[in-house]
Amino acid sequence: MGENNYHEKKKDLEETLKEKVSPLLEESMSRNWGITIPKIESDITDKLKNPQSMQIYIPSNLSFSTAKKRFKKEFLKKELRFHLGNISQLARSLKINRRSIHRVINSLDIGLEDIHNKSETYNKDKNSKIEETVHEKEIKKGVDKTIRSTLENYKNIIQPQKMEKMYADIPGLSRNIAKFLPHQEITWKEAERDFERQFLSKTLIDNKGEINKTAKRLKIRVETLYRKIKRYGLK
Repeated sequence: MGENNYHEKKKDLEETLKEKVSPLLEESMSRNWGITIPKIESDITDKLKNPQSMQIYIPSNLSFSTAKKRFKKEFLKKELRFHLGNISQLARSLKINRRSIHRVINSLDIGLEDIHNKSETYNKDKNSKIEETVHEKEIKKGVDKTIRSTLENYKNIIQPQKMEKMYADIPGLSRNIAKFLPHQEITWKEAERDFERQFLSKTLIDNKGEINKTAKRLKIRVETLYRKIKRYGLK
C-alpha cells in the first residue's frame, strides 16, 4: 500500500511539473534568451522529480560505503530541519522508530543543538505559518540549486551576457516554482533504495558499463555489484 502511495505521489508531481513548472521555465528562457531550449527544461524538471530531500550532491569519486554514509547524513539533516528537530514527527515520516533515528544520528555525528534551538524559538505547532515558511524556504533552496547546477552544464553554449540574465532571474523563478512543489515524504528505506539506484547507475555510466572497473571504483565486490544491478534493474 505504501509503495503504491509513493508512486501515486510521484505521478502527481510529474503532472505538476508538466502543467505548472515547465511553462515558468519556458517563459523565463524566452524572456531572457529570446528562445526556449527544451533540453534544459527537461534536465531541470527531471531533477525536480526527485523529492527535495533526495537532491543531495554526493561526489562520484567516493567509494560506495562512504557515499552512502554521506548521503544518509545529509538526508537526515534535511529532514530534521524540515521537522524542526521533532524526532517523533520524523520517525512517523520516515517510518522507523525513534530509537533507530537516535542511533543513526549518533553514528553519523549529527549535531542537534542548532535544530533544537530553532524549534524552541519558533514555538511552532503542526499547522502554524512557521512550518509553512520553513517548508517553502527548503523547497526554494533546492529548486535554486537545481536550476544553477543545470545551467552550469550549458555555460559553454549560452552567451555569457544571456546566461547572466538567466542567473539574475533564478531567485524569483525558484520562488514561483516552489509554490507548486509539495514536501514529498519518503521513508528511510525508500531514500536508501533511491540513492543506491542513482549512485550505482551514474557510476556504471561513468565507467561505460564495465562491471569490474565499476566494482573496483566503488570498492565493492563484483558479486555485490551484480546483485544490486539485478535488484534495481540497471542492466
